[in-house]
Amino acid sequence: MEAERESSGISMNQTDVAAAVSDEVIMNRYQKYVGRKAFFILSTAIFLILAAGIASSLGQAKITMWEAYAAFFSKYLPDYFSASRMAETTIWNLRLPRIALGIVTGAGLGVAGCIMQGVLKNPLASPYTLGISAGATFGASLAIIGGAGLVGGDYLVIGNAFFFSLLVSLIIIGFAGRRGATPETMVLVGIAVLYVFSAATTFLQYFGDETAVVQSVFWAVGSLERASWSKVLIAATIVAISIPLLMLISWDLNILTTGDDSARSLGVNVKRIRIYSMAIISLMVSSVVCFTGTIGFIGLVAPHITRLAIGTDYRYLIPASGIVGAILIVGSDIISRNLIPPIIIPVGVITAFMGGPLFLYLIMKRRMGYF
Repeated sequence: MEAERESSGISMNQTDVAAAVSDEVIMNRYQKYVGRKAFFILSTAIFLILAAGIASSLGQAKITMWEAYAAFFSKYLPDYFSASRMAETTIWNLRLPRIALGIVTGAGLGVAGCIMQGVLKNPLASPYTLGISAGATFGASLAIIGGAGLVGGDYLVIGNAFFFSLLVSLIIIGFAGRRGATPETMVLVGIAVLYVFSAATTFLQYFGDETAVVQSVFWAVGSLERASWSKVLIAATIVAISIPLLMLISWDLNILTTGDDSARSLGVNVKRIRIYSMAIISLMVSSVVCFTGTIGFIGLVAPHITRLAIGTDYRYLIPASGIVGAILIVGSDIISRNLIPPIIIPVGVITAFMGGPLFLYLIMKRRMGYF
């Protein structure tokens, strides 16, 4: 009996040791898993700061990258940083509003595309392909060509673009709330709305005054030329509120990747998650595109780049997609301002030129079996 007890005690000790070793291995793997994702987010954030510094230093006024950083920090830390009056005026009044609007726009579109592709289970879902940008373009064209809008004065175009982009989103959300609605239904509704509003915009331009049509086309291309601190503040506030609200459902989005039936069996209200996320995305995207116009491919490409780097864990995918989207916009703006100086090419043209080949490369590099 004593021998049996000793043998049983040794066996139990060995089991405990094996379990402890297994737990330690799992914990080490998890720490490495988290560490890789945190490193990617940190490195891309640093790269974004460098890109913003480069963008601040480029232009007709010769300002070095260090002078650009000094002009920025001198406003908050005057005891440690100083810059010339010309550098401060150029950076704060001309270049920084443009860069800030680009960062906010890229972050908003990147996060929106990330969430849309997840909840709709479609790698082609984005604010552009679902018609939200087309609604903004129609609203702006209606204000520019027809002079009609919900508000007047300086906010006529912006107010119209915001209203109609939000209207498109509400239509999609309305179909999402119908019984039996599927992700495929929402995508098809978005594409149908895209064609309807694109046709309506073309109709307005066909009968519009030549000068007004030119203005409408230039607005629709997508640009950061209309940047100002007041616009940055409005867009940044809505984006800053929306992203944390989307982060709250990151675990539900992770479960949703296993399929609707599996998610329901684990207690996730799939329909509520879709409507909740689309409502927040709609407000966020509408607040951005009403100031910039149509900027395509950012919401499509940025999430795919991020998935290739860190996988599909939405706790990290959401913020990383926002940072990558901001980098793409700032990088495109650098190219747009320096490709054919002194002509500034609309940033929407650069993102389309860059996004198309980049998307083809991502398709060839890896099959998009994310969902």
